[in-house]
Formats: sequence, structure tokens, C-alpha cells
Amino acid sequence: RERERERERERERERERDVSCSVGGFTVLNTAASYPEIVSGVVLLNASGQFESPESKKVEVVEETPVQKLIWNPLKEWARKLAISFAFWQAKQPGRIRSVLNNVYIDKTNVDDYLVDSIVHPTKDPNAGEVYYRLMSGYLFRTSDLTLDKLLSQLSCPLLLLWGDLDPWMGASKADKMKSLYPQSSLVRLQAGHCPHDEVPDLVNRALVEWISS
Repeated sequence: RERERERERERERERERDVSCSVGGFTVLNTAASYPEIVSGVVLLNASGQFESPESKKVEVVEETPVQKLIWNPLKEWARKLAISFAFWQAKQPGRIRSVLNNVYIDKTNVDDYLVDSIVHPTKDPNAGEVYYRLMSGYLFRTSDLTLDKLLSQLSCPLLLLWGDLDPWMGASKADKMKSLYPQSSLVRLQAGHCPHDEVPDLVNRALVEWISS
């Protein structure tokens, strides 16, 4: 019996507690919902992701003509790739990154050269443009049923919402709705922007330690 308890404790240690922000938050939520056996808890800091809407429930099947398949669709794909590639070129400029960060950070002193460089660096990878294209085309142009509603309905582990209420992108109302969809979650509100772990790390770390300890 003691050996069995030890094996159970070992299995528990092997499971992960995932903590992530923004798009990363949506990613780990998807992982926890899809593979509950490897995750023992999830912490979301101002996570991205869309809620279900009446439009997202409608599935419309349209028969494509040969002209659409052979000519129109390839032209649309080419134009889309060109537009997204240009958007990526703009988005990775240091000045543009600094401007965006200044919009979502409440404490502007956090927006320094180190932070900007840490975001610029991955954009230099040869495959970064293709990753950006797939991400944006999937988000903007393809209907998906991968909503926060669906993922939260599949979640089975403890969830902590650490939320910067002053975030202009993912505001306090989003945390409230996620809490209502997953009532057994815990919600800690913080006076911070989109990246509370960077703006108020002491409060974030304290909340994490208290939650994990409980």
C-alpha cells in the first residue's frame, strides 16, 4: 500500500502545472483540455481566445465551382499571403513593438530595450514569417469551433485566473465570463495591464505560491 501511494505521488510530480499569458494562455488551456492526464493545474494571465457566438454555431456548406477552385481560390490565397507578410514585416519593427507595448503596459518603465529585443529576436528565425501567416490566416479567415467556451467545458483540473484588469485587450469582463463558464476556478484581480507577471511580479508570484500551496 505504501509503495502504491509513492507511485501515485511520483505520477503527480510528473504532471505539469502550466502558467501562461495571452496567446500562450490559450495554448496551454487547449493542452489541458485535450490531455488532462499530463496537466494538474492551469494558470492563465490575460489569456487570449474567442468566446462562442451565434455565428460560430452556424455551419454553411457551399459547393465550389471549378473556376473558384482553380482560379479564384489560389488568387485569394496569394493576396492573403502578401497582405499578411506585409503585416508581419510591420509588426516586427522595434518601433512598432515598442508602441504596442506602451499601449498595453500601465507602467511604461517596463517597456525597455531588453523587453523589445526579446520580442524582436524570435522574428529573425527563418520560419517566423510562415508561423505568423498560419496563425493569422487561421484566426482571421477560417471558422473554428475551438472557443474558450468549449475548452473550459472540457477542462477538469484546477484553474487560476490572474488578471490585469487594466488590459485594453483582455479586460476585466473577459475574466468574469471565464469565471462564470468555469465556476470552480479562482480569480485574482490585479491593477496591471496585459502582462501582470512583468508589471507586478511580486503580487503574481504571491498569488501563484498561495494557489499551488492550497
